[in-house]
Amino acid sequence: MLREIPVYIVTGFLESGKTTFLRDILSDDEFTEGQKALLILCEEGEEEYDEKLLAGMNIDIITVEDEKDFTPEFLTDCQKHYQPKRIFIEMNGMWDAKWMFEEGLPGRMAIAQVITLVDGSTFGVYLNNMRGILSNLFTYTEMVIFNRCTPEMELHSWRRAVRGVNQGAMIYFEDEEGDPIDPGMEEPPYDLNAEVIQIDDIDYGLWYLDANETPDRYDGKKVRFRGKVMKSRRFGDGIFVPGRNVMTCCADDIRFMGYICKAEFEPLLKSREWIWITAKIKYEYRKEYGQKGPVLYAESYELTGAPETDTVYFN
Repeated sequence: MLREIPVYIVTGFLESGKTTFLRDILSDDEFTEGQKALLILCEEGEEEYDEKLLAGMNIDIITVEDEKDFTPEFLTDCQKHYQPKRIFIEMNGMWDAKWMFEEGLPGRMAIAQVITLVDGSTFGVYLNNMRGILSNLFTYTEMVIFNRCTPEMELHSWRRAVRGVNQGAMIYFEDEEGDPIDPGMEEPPYDLNAEVIQIDDIDYGLWYLDANETPDRYDGKKVRFRGKVMKSRRFGDGIFVPGRNVMTCCADDIRFMGYICKAEFEPLLKSREWIWITAKIKYEYRKEYGQKGPVLYAESYELTGAPETDTVYFN
């Protein structure tokens, strides 16, 4: 049986540090193992590769200048011509390459890892003006590395922006020298020690992420928040989801997000009505999550109107 050809994708915007990152990886003999490899460049930045050095390491290099040329057929031709054992792609972060993840790679090629590089000194501008493209960058990545950061930057907010699109992504921050920055655990604006933790409308997005990522903070605790009722036959009797519409990247990507809630009063509720709900949080496996996660055990509810702003944000 023929082995799969692993494909490593390093993506990000121009001058985000992709070339420097890949040069370090490709120069590591333990990683490349001396096997024949192919490096595909989807853009050319200020930093360059030493093609003679790469050739001496059994690594071929090819450049794709136009997005329309980066296709499954192109990758198939590369595989046939170069016969690589591994493929590295320096991806242009402005290109829409969702087809690689949604349709899969051709032939024996399989995505082994996706790493996204972000320049912390310019990320705020991109976040304000190019949320849709950022969503494409973060949706399929396994690791996001913010470089050129300082402790004064809004690192917690940036982490929430990534988590809002991809909760499974690992996120790291580095300074100008490449040394790690640990922003520590974010302290929420509500009182975690209160008998009932009051989640204000503006803090729903933060609580939603934090409850999933830090179960030790919430396991066995009671919370109260305003949510819109979502009911489905798939849930069965006594189960619904109180949640909110969350903008993960842009106005075209608004999703309803909430946690499974068990309640004796579920038959009294109507879909899409707004309630204040008080519930205890436990962490259990649910097939809807595909893993262990927060499950709300409702104690009471009150009918209410919609908040001033229906949509919440992660950053």
